[in-house]
Amino acid sequence: MDEKRFIDIETKLAHQEMIVEELNQVLYQQQKTIDQLEKMVQGLTAKLKELMTDESGLEIRGHEKPPHY
Repeated sequence: MDEKRFIDIETKLAHQEMIVEELNQVLYQQQKTIDQLEKMVQGLTAKLKELMTDESGLEIRGHEKPPHY
């Protein structure tokens, strides 16, 4: 294998390693964002359930048709 081809292969490998590291960082940031959003949704769900329950513990329902319909 001649020297130039060997250098080209090493250069491409170094470039690919850099790209893989950048993708890894993007993936890590995305997972952090997903984790934060999941916690937010859980909190909002709990708050909504709390707001839709009256003091007696009965669930408050919206505009539902009565059972005889």
